[in-house]
Amino acid sequence: MNQFFAALVAHREALNMLNVYPVPDGDTGTNMSMTAESVVNALKEIPEEAEITEVTSSIAHGSLMGARGNSGVILSQVLRAFSSEVGISGVLDASSTARGLSEAAKAAYGAVMTPVEGTILTVVRESSEAAEKAYEE
Repeated sequence: MNQFFAALVAHREALNMLNVYPVPDGDTGTNMSMTAESVVNALKEIPEEAEITEVTSSIAHGSLMGARGNSGVILSQVLRAFSSEVGISGVLDASSTARGLSEAAKAAYGAVMTPVEGTILTVVRESSEAAEKAYEE
């Protein structure tokens, strides 16, 4: 999660410039970074030896509490759904990753009233499809 947060921060301005839907207000990178930062901070509050269910619960809670703007809410739903699936399985492996990304895609599309392709929704869906294909092979 730390690396994901660092990548969002590093590319925040580029993500802000890509922001055209639903409103071209140039804050996608900022909102996603703030949401991820909330998750990183939530994870700092649990012990390093925490059980996977505590880790996944912390990710879901941190993302919900820190969600900012449309992109942050979508990211929060992606992280919540992925974390929930991994938490249920109790292990992070190829199978739970594929299932988690599938649930994340469903949650992402469900988080918006009018899903539009060419957005973060497409990225999550195609990631899910690629993970499923890789797992099946």
